[in-house]
Formats: sequence, C-alpha cells, structure tokens
Amino acid sequence: MSFIVLRDRNIIALNVHAPSEEKSNDSKDRFYEELEWLFNHFPKYYTKILGEDFNAKVGREDIFKLTFGNDSLHQDCNDSGVKIVKFATSKNLVVKSMMFLHSYIHTYTWISPDGKTHNQIDYILIDRRWHSSIHDARSFRRADCDTDHYLMFATVMERLEVSK
Repeated sequence: MSFIVLRDRNIIALNVHAPSEEKSNDSKDRFYEELEWLFNHFPKYYTKILGEDFNAKVGREDIFKLTFGNDSLHQDCNDSGVKIVKFATSKNLVVKSMMFLHSYIHTYTWISPDGKTHNQIDYILIDRRWHSSIHDARSFRRADCDTDHYLMFATVMERLEVSK
C-alpha cells in the first residue's frame, strides 16, 4: 500500500491480488471481507485508487455499466466478477480501466501459458468523486516483468491549488 501526500489532497494507492477462480468460496469471501475492512479504515476524504489483480471476468451486462462501462473484453461475469461488482458498488468506486475504448491488444491483461487465451482480469478502481482524474488506462505490453500479466498503465492528472 502506498500513500501519496499532496498539499491539499491525500491519495491512497492500493495494490491487491485476489484468489483465483479455482480457489474455494471461503478464501474469496475472506479476501473481500479483509479488503472491505481495510477500505473502511481509510480516511474518508482521501482519494483512493486501487490497482488490482482481481482474477475476475466482468461482462457487459447492462446493470454494470455505471460502475464498469461498456468496454469489457468478456460477455458475461463469472463468480469473482460478481464479487468485484458488489464491492465496487458498495464502496462507490468506478472501474476506470474498462471505460476507455482501446484495441484488443491493449485491453487484455493476462495471457495463458499456451499463449492462446487472453483475459481481462486486472482493473484500476477509483472513487466515483475523483474518477475524472484518470484520463486513460490500458495494459502496457512493452514492459517485460517476467509474468503472464501485463502491466496496467493509467494517466492520472490532478489540479493543484495555487496559493496567492
């Protein structure tokens, strides 16, 4: 977890890794309970940005459009996708990494070891109040991190108040 302190605004940047879809429901429920407990203990007026490997597929269902947008790689949600939707809506978060239209190669964030399956399972979330601070988010394919995940990249711009 990282804290960025500006003069008039404090930003909390949190990076988490959720259990995969094959794990038991108990471990996934425990993860979301711990994440919710942690999120509830953050100061209320800090800007919260969560960059996560949720291991969740979120679809293009109409009920998710306010939170997730239209540009999902998947048609339907899996069980972990429903959990992330519930968490994001309960904490008034927006998934900005799915709200920008990009080509297919900049949308998927994970590639299977055989190189044939591509999934979008990593997301960048931000408070709905500050969602306009993120101007772009996509996967960054050039970074070689020795992993099957691609690096998520977001352009964040903040207005700073100038004292007279």
